[in-house]
Amino acid sequence: MARRFRGESHHKVDTKGRVSIPAHFRRVLEASDPSWEPDRTPELVIVYGDHRRKFLECYTMEAIAEVDDKIDALPRGSRERKVLQQLFHGQSLPTNVDETGRIVLPAKLRAKIGLDGEAFFIAAGDTFQIWKPETYEAEELSKTEAFLDELPEDFDPLSFLDGPQE
Repeated sequence: MARRFRGESHHKVDTKGRVSIPAHFRRVLEASDPSWEPDRTPELVIVYGDHRRKFLECYTMEAIAEVDDKIDALPRGSRERKVLQQLFHGQSLPTNVDETGRIVLPAKLRAKIGLDGEAFFIAAGDTFQIWKPETYEAEELSKTEAFLDELPEDFDPLSFLDGPQE
């Protein structure tokens, strides 16, 4: 089974768009890149997607290959395949972690999510996301907290693992 990203962290973004990837995230990228060797840097794919997406989603090489296989299984010419190709092939950036553990986020990607001096990284299983910290807190974190606040005080989120509640 592939290793998973875990945790969250804040990192400075310099004026050239360079940002350090959390060290434990780099280990997952290495383990999930079939062409990685100790003398090389791991590759990843950053999907920036459409206008509704307010974060950058970073895929390991194994995770993006799984997405590509699912896209390829759709009928050629279907609307679903065309949309997914645009989102995951066209609106993405293949890159690699440099020898100092950083990636470069081009100005276009930084502008898309309003990223300036600091980036917030959060794990999402076989992907991780990069957010502007304020956007994450105002939108994503507040949605999760509001959802959890609707549940009974003694509710155990692990019960979600058992499937939908009837």
